[in-house]
Amino acid sequence: MTNIHHDQATVVLAAPEHQSLPTHVPGQASAPSEHSESSAAIRKQAKIMIVDDEPINIKVFQRCLKVAGYENFITITDSTSVLETVASEDPDIILLDIMMPKMDGLEILERIRANEQRKHIPIVILTALNDQPTKQKALELGATDFLAKPVDPSDLIPRVRNALLAKAHYDQTKAYAKTLEQEVRRRTEALAQSRLEVIHCLGRAAEYRDNETGQHVIRVGRYVGVIARGLGLDETLVELLEHASPLHDVGKIGIPDAILLKPGKLTPEEFEMMQKHCQLGRKVFHRLSDDEQHEYLGHAELGAKIMGDTGSPLLKMAGSIALSHHEKWDGSGYPLALAGEDIPIEGRITSVADVFDALSSKRPYKPAFPREKCFAIMEEGRGKHFDPSVLDVFFSHAQEIIKIQIAHADLD
Repeated sequence: MTNIHHDQATVVLAAPEHQSLPTHVPGQASAPSEHSESSAAIRKQAKIMIVDDEPINIKVFQRCLKVAGYENFITITDSTSVLETVASEDPDIILLDIMMPKMDGLEILERIRANEQRKHIPIVILTALNDQPTKQKALELGATDFLAKPVDPSDLIPRVRNALLAKAHYDQTKAYAKTLEQEVRRRTEALAQSRLEVIHCLGRAAEYRDNETGQHVIRVGRYVGVIARGLGLDETLVELLEHASPLHDVGKIGIPDAILLKPGKLTPEEFEMMQKHCQLGRKVFHRLSDDEQHEYLGHAELGAKIMGDTGSPLLKMAGSIALSHHEKWDGSGYPLALAGEDIPIEGRITSVADVFDALSSKRPYKPAFPREKCFAIMEEGRGKHFDPSVLDVFFSHAQEIIKIQIAHADLD
């Protein structure tokens, strides 16, 4: 090979057209990875972009790399088109000159590195400017490597190879991370779906004890979601409320059948026992003390309490709803006779949703009431049974409520 100068640009001139360039540079040991299957695939598939305003330079670099087995080239002499071509072609490596008219290589380098999607493309600087400040500036801007013209093929070929191997490793790692992220997301979604199914099953178990259908817990959960969003609550909290509220009556599991299924009016003693489903519901989601475990593990009425854990935000919310959804705005509710904003917001919301569904659904002791009658009864409870602001949101979203009611209607 012979070094020449062409229009002030120093180039490496390949052997005459009728001769072949050597496939091995004397004195240079061949890297084992060059002959590996992965290296061969990279050489065959890699997109190499060569940017130089001197066509002869591009021709020389291209011929050198072809001898090494590289096949795919994108060549550019107009520096102003580089950024657009990089975006459209997504090259695997860029060989970039610095001294070019209109837009020099350092500006191109800086703008490519500013793009988050392109910042990992290897960029090898090939330039006649071999002064230390230029080299330092290029490396500071993110150049992968720096070669001075005239470029020796024994330097160019292994550096291109190494940069492409590093890029391939990065791409594989990124692809694996994306696949792993998708798998984690899939399994997380499956776990969340399983959790919701368990919640609905537990909620249905409580409802079936007094002959209500499992659709009741679904409707109540959806109504709660509509009201909570209408109140402007944070979406994370809304979802928590929507998923926890179907468990509002889980404490019914601990109520004797003679009371829960009694068709007539309850005696004061029976009603007092019925009210305990709120406390029982809360206890479902709390871990039993050592004394309670000892008492209940051998007890025939173990179903009255189910050992749970309060570590889950969902179960904490479910426990609060189970305890507070029968409290009333004027303080006449149970079990704690809380009033006004002392009642947790989750209890106030679930109260409105639960009462509407009870009124609008068929029960053993009553037919389903028409919608207008349901709304009228609930309006009568404004400021007494219900938080007025929660009731207002319920009424203002009546069309959404009705759609849920129809979509999840009980079918005989």
